[in-house]
Amino acid sequence: MSRLDVVAIGNALVDVLSHESHEFLAEHGLIAGAMELIDTDRAEHLYAAMGPAVEISGGSAANTLVGITSLGGSAGFIGRVADDELGAVFGHDIRAAGVEFVSTPAVDGDPSGRCLIMVTPDAQRTMNTYLGASAKLGPADVDQDLVARAQVLYLEGYLWDEADVKDAYRLAARTAHEVGNRVAFTLSDAFCVDRHREEFLELVESDVDVLFANEAEITSLYRVDDFDDALQHVQHHCEIAALTRSELGAVIVTRDEVHVVDATRVGDVVDTTGAGDQFAAGFLYGLTHGYDLGTAAKLGALAAGEVISHLGARPASSLAALAAPLLHR
Repeated sequence: MSRLDVVAIGNALVDVLSHESHEFLAEHGLIAGAMELIDTDRAEHLYAAMGPAVEISGGSAANTLVGITSLGGSAGFIGRVADDELGAVFGHDIRAAGVEFVSTPAVDGDPSGRCLIMVTPDAQRTMNTYLGASAKLGPADVDQDLVARAQVLYLEGYLWDEADVKDAYRLAARTAHEVGNRVAFTLSDAFCVDRHREEFLELVESDVDVLFANEAEITSLYRVDDFDDALQHVQHHCEIAALTRSELGAVIVTRDEVHVVDATRVGDVVDTTGAGDQFAAGFLYGLTHGYDLGTAAKLGALAAGEVISHLGARPASSLAALAAPLLHR
């Protein structure tokens, strides 16, 4: 079997996106800009209340993989769906994007997961996630041969809740390291960090080679108020930390290097959903194709800039074409 650039494990979700007002958020008790986990009843209630929506396969790590294939890279995904309509939609969409996805849909238990995303006029996204079948992932779902084929294993912090998922992540990380591959991890959300800080710290120090985080997540992880203080901590805990700062760009740190990269300028910011996912896509593509860290970060900024210029968390145009001038190809 051919070698892959990145294999990811994460939530297999279908995103349901709609434009809503701040009044809508207040009416339904939603915290602007936050990600909240919801149950089946809440998911059905919010879905019924939302305006016209766009439905597209999502999930943070899956979105990153689609960005990698849009750049011309190769990728595989491990995630759990149910044998239902949304599960079929998810599988079709991710395969159509060129991502290898071999999964037997679950015939029992919860339905496939979905993320209800309200985009307010300021382009901020408020996410209400029903994990459903995706959260039931366990060690038996980890295709160790697939993990071993990839230069980088990419793990999503959003999924770190169930004991079985944690065991699956640790098995996959061990498998990757045993064959000399890197393990990358994204903190995903400051609320995730608040729930799992001690476990995330342990994971970063023991299993993670490449860490992705935004400013709120990395300062929360180390319980500091200042971004520079967080830099001092993370610099000693993993090989590479790729830290995004919205319009301030990104900072890439290793034990002896620091790269500061500007954000890519776009006309109108339409929807910030997926900006971090696509930054990871560009960075991981650069890392797995032999580019220096500065160039990898520029690819990340380029991919993030593309995705915030339209509705949805996946590229709407070829990232490879957009990146060609940067890579001189």
